[in-house]
Amino acid sequence: MDYKELKSNNNVTYLCRYHVVFCVKYRKKYLNGQIEKDLKKIVSEVCAERRCELIEQECDGDHIHLLVGVDPQFGIHKLIKQIKGRSSFLLRKKHSILRTRIPTLWTNSYFVATVGGVTIDVVKKYVESQKERHEDV
Repeated sequence: MDYKELKSNNNVTYLCRYHVVFCVKYRKKYLNGQIEKDLKKIVSEVCAERRCELIEQECDGDHIHLLVGVDPQFGIHKLIKQIKGRSSFLLRKKHSILRTRIPTLWTNSYFVATVGGVTIDVVKKYVESQKERHEDV
């Protein structure tokens, strides 16, 4: 782990990164052209406002992939909810095709997975070694 990457708020030091995917309702392929550009701008703005690290984002026609770093006290669910809510409101307001062809922009569900800098085996060995280290003291 590179300690330069650690984040901190008033009482927690953390490095929480997530891979997030959510889909357009009915998997309609509307995330291209100007809609894709507008969506990426909205995602960037929400992440900046919430002091979340937007590492990467990419659209694939009917869904968006995000790689984000989030304060655990704020929570990944809250960030996703705000991104989906604001983007749906603003994109549907600007692009009539999103109002007339589908009842809502996003499905209710999403995928999220933690992304770590090390394997689970490395973390497991580190945790296991803590007992040995403290017995020596």
